[in-house]
Amino acid sequence: MLLLPVLKTINLKFDFLLLLDKTFFMNKKNKYRSSNWYNSKSHRRDTFIHRGWMRNQGHPNHLFDGRPVIGICNTWSELTPCNGHFREIAESVKKGVYEAGGFPLEFPVFSASESNLRPTAMLFRNLASMDVEEAIRGNPIDGVVLLMGCDKTTPSLMMGAASVDLPTIGVSGGPMLNGHHQGEAIGSGTGVWKLDADLNAGIISEEDFINAEISMSRSKGNCMTMGTASTMGSMVEALGMSLPGNAAIPAVDSRRYALAHMSGKRIVEMVKEDITMSKIVTKKSFENAIKVNGAIGGSTNAVIHLAAIAGRMEIDLDLDDWDKCGDGIPTLVNLQPSGKYLMEDFYYAGGVPVVIKRLMEKKLLDENSMTVNGKTIAENNINAKCWNNDVIKEFENPLKKNGGIKILRGNIAPNGAIIKPSAASPELMKHTGKAVVFESVEEFHEKIDDPNLDVDENSILVLKNCGPKGYPGMAEVGNMRLPQKVLKKGVRDMIRISDARMSGTAYGTVILHTAPEAAVKGPLAAVQNGDEIEVDVDQGTMNLKVNDETIKNRLENYSPVVPEITGGYQKMYVEHVMQADKGADLDFLIGKRGAEVKRHSH
Repeated sequence: MLLLPVLKTINLKFDFLLLLDKTFFMNKKNKYRSSNWYNSKSHRRDTFIHRGWMRNQGHPNHLFDGRPVIGICNTWSELTPCNGHFREIAESVKKGVYEAGGFPLEFPVFSASESNLRPTAMLFRNLASMDVEEAIRGNPIDGVVLLMGCDKTTPSLMMGAASVDLPTIGVSGGPMLNGHHQGEAIGSGTGVWKLDADLNAGIISEEDFINAEISMSRSKGNCMTMGTASTMGSMVEALGMSLPGNAAIPAVDSRRYALAHMSGKRIVEMVKEDITMSKIVTKKSFENAIKVNGAIGGSTNAVIHLAAIAGRMEIDLDLDDWDKCGDGIPTLVNLQPSGKYLMEDFYYAGGVPVVIKRLMEKKLLDENSMTVNGKTIAENNINAKCWNNDVIKEFENPLKKNGGIKILRGNIAPNGAIIKPSAASPELMKHTGKAVVFESVEEFHEKIDDPNLDVDENSILVLKNCGPKGYPGMAEVGNMRLPQKVLKKGVRDMIRISDARMSGTAYGTVILHTAPEAAVKGPLAAVQNGDEIEVDVDQGTMNLKVNDETIKNRLENYSPVVPEITGGYQKMYVEHVMQADKGADLDFLIGKRGAEVKRHSH
């Protein structure tokens, strides 16, 4: 009998707590976007459904009390090996979100694998961006953490998030540990091109090739060269969209997970402060990124990805900006493919913060550009220290005096083409040679090793119909392998011109992104075998030594060699993709569409 009063008291307290809980949900002010899902007074039936079904995952009442809901946009996939550790990184982000009083919810998006996806991952970058945009907009998300690493996952997540424009922070997966093979460093991607050439030349055996492959990929993470993945991680940091140091921390280093934790903590603060992506990234941010790209010897793919991100943010960024901002920027980072070292070395030397500091010391950056932690780029990096001046060179002793990306224009590239001088051969920077033309990548593979091919080391290889529409997807086939008859002479570089892209891990005197592409009858299509082409990188010119009337007549009679598209996403892509100089985005995806959901009802 003595237990009855106690039980009644407990029941009264429980009923009182339930009453408080109900009152809270009825009266809580809708401060955040997610409150329209979880705390709406005008759509109580919807609120019941949204909260009710979320409870089946074991989420308790207090997580629906009006706190910020943080979406963790995850490109984890076992088919995307660079991002295979992202489940672990997501858990670190969640810890930071919970610590700051937020409610983290992880969701998957399309993951474009550079190493597995055919016909090319670039074909699906825009599709992935659509997935990201609609997933963020359509769900109860107040701020988003982007988990990205493999080449196309970084731009696609940035593009999709930019179109919604909520508080956003980027967390990269980080590079693999350095590869080691036969007592020497071997870089992912970059080593492949050299080893492939040596194998074709008969210098190494197939067994040597396989052993190098095993030695190269020895930890989780993306390419440890300054390829596209590490370049785009650096671009995110230079744009101010990640915490300082994000780009270079190795994937398996505990500091990568600490940064993810702190990013989760910071995104909650950003939501409370209403710091959206458009309040951080400006035209000056992009100009900073272009200069950082030159200093790190970044991938040519940064040109096309930054253009696409800028297009989503409604910021005018074109090839002239690369000429203006990149001119005179020396390459300071001594990393493969331009130099000697790898990303692990870059991190230990000080990483992107040191590069930013050295550019600031020469008054080359806009120091007032804001970053996601609420500080300016100058405040974040002014105290950065370099621990190895051979990895990150000083201005007085650069790896290349004029690095970055050089824009070439001329009668076969009226809308521009690009070259990365830091990865090219100095003796080919000014060169005239006879064209050896391949109308398609299939023809290239069929003929490149034909002993009867009319080619020598002075020739210029020309590949057509590999641009955005022509491939489609603009594959990384621009760094054409050299003919065996030239390789056997000991030659390891020739000028190569195409409307394609090349891997950020590749090197050589490779001219890319020629616009307009051959598939839309751009003047590259007019080049024929034996034509002379004159290239002058210092002057920024590339011209076919054929008169305008001849070019016009050739184009009128030209039939592009492109694959048949029967339907589906590829058909939509080909019909709507823009040219390389515009970022190869789909024309209807340009601009910000915001976070508002126009209609909703159950």
